[in-house]
Amino acid sequence: MAKIKISITCILLFFTFSFLKAQVPILDFEGLSPYLSKQNDSIYVVNFWATWCVPCVKELPAFEKLNEEYKEKKVKVLLVSLDFEKYYNSKLLPFIDEKNIQSDVILLNDPRSNSWIDKVSPEWSGAIPATIIYNKKKRTFYEQSFSYEKLEKELRKHLK
Repeated sequence: MAKIKISITCILLFFTFSFLKAQVPILDFEGLSPYLSKQNDSIYVVNFWATWCVPCVKELPAFEKLNEEYKEKKVKVLLVSLDFEKYYNSKLLPFIDEKNIQSDVILLNDPRSNSWIDKVSPEWSGAIPATIIYNKKKRTFYEQSFSYEKLEKELRKHLK
């Protein structure tokens, strides 16, 4: 009887922890839009990336480090994945778990990119990685890769 209870407990724990793995909201641009224009006392670092984009993946540790080191200073990092929704379970979620991504992640699933790219920034060609750093006073767009040092330098311009 004790072995059955232990087995059931192990199974329940397995299912509980499997549900605690990465859960990523899937939004269209209308759903994402409020995350691009918050007007409060935080600074937002919004990075557009994808698991298939080598420069994007290479720079993710810089965003993760920024998220960790500046969370007490009201800096919020949001990683907006442009992966295809059909790969949500097979690629995106395993990638987030494997890399232990702690920043907030959203999957942008809106094929009408020609209608929303300019709304993110008129400077954006649509190439990734791309990043916005903004607060209620200042907004800067970057279509480039970042090292941690360069990313932190740009963030500091918004902390002043």
